[in-house]
Amino acid sequence: MEHAQHEFFMQRCLQLARLGDGHVAPNPMVGAVLVHEGQVIGEGYHRVYGQAHAEVNCVNSVPEGLRELVPKATMYVTLEPCAHHGKTPPCADLLVAQKIPRVVIGCVDTFSAVAGRGIAKLEAAGVEVTTGVLEADCRQINRRFFTYHEKKRPYIVLKWAQSADGYIAPENGQPVRISNQYANRLVHRWRSAEMGIMVGTQTALADNPRLTTRLWPGKSPVRLVIDRELKVPPHYHLWNNEAPTFFITAVKGRTQTIVVDFENGNLLPSLLAELHSAGIQSVMVEGGARLLESFISSGLWDEMRVITGSVLLGGGLKAPAPGHVQLQEEAHVMGDRIAIYTPPSSST
Repeated sequence: MEHAQHEFFMQRCLQLARLGDGHVAPNPMVGAVLVHEGQVIGEGYHRVYGQAHAEVNCVNSVPEGLRELVPKATMYVTLEPCAHHGKTPPCADLLVAQKIPRVVIGCVDTFSAVAGRGIAKLEAAGVEVTTGVLEADCRQINRRFFTYHEKKRPYIVLKWAQSADGYIAPENGQPVRISNQYANRLVHRWRSAEMGIMVGTQTALADNPRLTTRLWPGKSPVRLVIDRELKVPPHYHLWNNEAPTFFITAVKGRTQTIVVDFENGNLLPSLLAELHSAGIQSVMVEGGARLLESFISSGLWDEMRVITGSVLLGGGLKAPAPGHVQLQEEAHVMGDRIAIYTPPSSST
């Protein structure tokens, strides 16, 4: 019975945590619920990066008439409370100060500044701690955060649109609309959830893309353009000020650039290390085919999102070959098929 109750309230924590999607990175999404004798007396989630964490908002939400129940309640939280001073004080200290006797945690925070220290601080103060409730779900919502800290690279989402006959561009190389307006809006929503967005030189030259979230009310990601020789003309959209932009290049001495070594065949690992150092937690790679295939062949990807439109191109540039992948989600939007894959070893 207790296990079922723990899962019930942790599910609510997960619902709350997701409300912070697109607003809290590079922090994780976290939800918290305060429960007394089976009744919720407070709820909260991390709303905006740099502002109060979920536990603080949860405690502050308890009505004045129920404040006396806080020292008798159980705190449910998706992620281990922090024990360090960041932009806000440690949440573990708050729970101890509020004399909350029991804390149920979804998953341990593997970020080195926390990494079990929050749990240790709670237990040292006599708090009863339970961990591992809906752990896989709690890790899944923060897969970008965990990948960044555990693999020391950004979480990589590969995305492309392909025709019904498997091409991403016609033979003449001219831009053509493959996906419909509803799928396009979804793509802009996807962009708003990532910290970076990447394209290769040929895509930048052929499409003159903006790579922003014009069709969705979210923050545009940092634009990352693979452009070894800085071929993208200065009048192209990628040089405007719609979003922060960096050109990954071999050309030294220019602003808005990240200089990497293109010669030793180690481009992607070295580039991802640079992005990790820059604090970019996740990147959506939107093309072209050569860049996408480089990520696929190197195994440096975490999620693949493929939109298959209803149009037929009859030839042209073939879409990337995903290889052996695991289908996680499939949907149909006004004739377009949207499929989300992960590597076969993925547990998500």
